[in-house]
Amino acid sequence: MSRPPTFTPPPGARAHRLRTSRGEFAVIEAGTPVKGTVLLVPGFTGSKEDFIALHKPLAEAGYRSVAVDGRGQYESEGPKDDESPYAQEELASDLLAQARVVGDGAPLHLLGHSLGGQISRAAVLLDPSPFASLTLMASGPAQISQSQQQRVKLLRDALAVMGMEQVWDAIQAMEPPEETDTGGLDEGLDDSADLRRRWLAHSPAQLIATGRQLCTEPDRVAELAALGLPTHVLSGERDDTWPIPLLDDMAARLRAHRTVIAAAEHSPNTDQPTATASALIGFWDQLTG
Repeated sequence: MSRPPTFTPPPGARAHRLRTSRGEFAVIEAGTPVKGTVLLVPGFTGSKEDFIALHKPLAEAGYRSVAVDGRGQYESEGPKDDESPYAQEELASDLLAQARVVGDGAPLHLLGHSLGGQISRAAVLLDPSPFASLTLMASGPAQISQSQQQRVKLLRDALAVMGMEQVWDAIQAMEPPEETDTGGLDEGLDDSADLRRRWLAHSPAQLIATGRQLCTEPDRVAELAALGLPTHVLSGERDDTWPIPLLDDMAARLRAHRTVIAAAEHSPNTDQPTATASALIGFWDQLTG
């Protein structure tokens, strides 16, 4: 899970409920769409707070940013026992409904981190028309690495027989706090209180269903490439979820813009937010001229 530097929105940002045709979703929003709007989709076990350090630099560059909790993630409600609402097509349809609400005539750029990248890809393949670009942040072409599949399987098995609090305690017992972040440097949080609160608010059905998706996702790069949508593949310089050479190859197949963020791992948005924001702004500015 990503470890945001804080769970408190920065000055000028506001947390609110986004009303859509598919229900309400918790969001953090900042900035004015002088150049465009950015819809930010978090990854597995993550939340809208994973992008909290990006809002200020994006706003200063003229971009409105809207980070969203997906259905069953943190502060967006979802069933706890029924996995069917978390099928990938359902989550992609949620994302398209969000895009229709936040779209305001200015270019709408879509960014998905990890699992959020694969949901974003599925949404674009359903309907690319709302989007001016797609950024896949630390999100690969197909299923996650074997080592991460094993970790996700352990988590899914635990969630099938244990409560969320029991699973959290088991995770903490197995791994030191500084290693519970599988995708970022341990900065800014003195304890795990915020992370624990976020974990307990997640729907276990959402985690089980999306965990299965991460382990079985097919390669849909050719489908995405055929759309011709401007695409950006951004990652840290190390990633044990999708190895860097695999992301390089995906970018080549997509003819995508490619950025590697130094001193970052699976969560460049929290590891190195300043460099990440700069790379994103450069890509979007190039598209808007």
